Amino acid sequence: EIKRNFTLLERAVETIESRFTTRVLRTLPSIRRRLTSDILAQVISDYFGPSKPSTEEDAEKKGSVLPEVDIYLHLNVMIYLLDKNEIAKGLELAKTTVDRMTAMNRRTMDQIAARVYFYHGRFYELSDKLAEIRPIQLSAYRTATLRHDDETQATLLNLLLRNYFVHNLYDQADKLVSKSTFPEKAGNNQAARYAYYLGRIKALQLDYTSAHTYLTQAIRKAPQNNVTAGFQQTTNKFFIVVQLLMGEIPERSLFRQPILKKALVPYLAITQAVRVGDLNKFQEALAQYDAVFKKDKTYTLILRLRHNVIKTGIRMISLSYSKISLRDICIKLHLDSEEDAEFIVAKAIRDGVIDATLDHSKGFMKSKEIVDIYSTNEPQNAYHQRINFCLNLHNDAVKAMRFPMDAHRKELASAEEARERERELAQEIAEGDLEEDDDMGDF
Repeated sequence: EIKRNFTLLERAVETIESRFTTRVLRTLPSIRRRLTSDILAQVISDYFGPSKPSTEEDAEKKGSVLPEVDIYLHLNVMIYLLDKNEIAKGLELAKTTVDRMTAMNRRTMDQIAARVYFYHGRFYELSDKLAEIRPIQLSAYRTATLRHDDETQATLLNLLLRNYFVHNLYDQADKLVSKSTFPEKAGNNQAARYAYYLGRIKALQLDYTSAHTYLTQAIRKAPQNNVTAGFQQTTNKFFIVVQLLMGEIPERSLFRQPILKKALVPYLAITQAVRVGDLNKFQEALAQYDAVFKKDKTYTLILRLRHNVIKTGIRMISLSYSKISLRDICIKLHLDSEEDAEFIVAKAIRDGVIDATLDHSKGFMKSKEIVDIYSTNEPQNAYHQRINFCLNLHNDAVKAMRFPMDAHRKELASAEEARERERELAQEIAEGDLEEDDDMGDF
């Protein structure tokens, strides 16, 4: 299969067609599962010839190696070393491969280069040396942007964002996003990663609506299989927290999915506390899973949920009681004093969380009658959101369509023929009209 890929790469270079390289890269997962050191040694020996050429034929064979095939073999060796956890060797090979690839400067190598940069970044991340390669990645990203190399551009943009996130440089990540444009023709996997990073940035900036939109895109665009379980788990963790911060409760079915069930146990405890508006339960869950939240980097976002828990509690109280004293609110929500309760209730009324009035002198809250939701704009907003999603889905589907090469030329030729036929037809009609003038007069 590897040797067949060599032929495809040769065809890709001869015809300058990227689809052959795409076919080669699609076989990487299946080859990865069966790759051994013996197979690699055999393939390298067959293609490059012996390390010390004994004849002129061997020397000529070694000198006529196609650069794309050379880098493709380097990529396979890098993947093999990563799977065998030989990080030091992989790091050295990755550095050598990137240097060689940069020196070659071949456009037919663009798609392979994107994969090489990905594994290059992975080796440095596992070695805790990500900061060292940031200038290399920035330089490569600039070059890829100038060349309009969409796949490498998308990969490097995601690698840079990951680099900044690992070192908690969120401001720099936001600046990079604002100064760059994600290529529309990039692959689905890179688009899912980019949406995830944007979602995290927007969540930190308190823009929860945008964060929710981007994280939803990331979940939908990610392949739904066991291979991407880690990405699905991480994205869904942030998605749940953002949804809670928006005042919505995630669906129960989300926590029951086999891939997510175990990973989302701490987030289920937080969701239950927010749903019932129990501050004590929330504090207990936060203390119990403190280390997990810090590891997932969702701790700061979860701390913001305390106010949501209180708001949910107040909403439930306003629905349950038409009139209730501030002291009772204070006891039910486990607040420190009646003044705290009064301030929180006042803010909830101002934010539109509850429809009630507050009597400061007598110290009670009085709820107003519940308004029929269908007399408000809520149904209209819900339909608007669904229609927008369907339109965006249609636009993405149209953009993702592939068209045959030079199809427009055939269309131009057929259009010319059609115009010629129209001219002939118009001429025939005109001539016919002139001949039938007398008849038309009688009519």
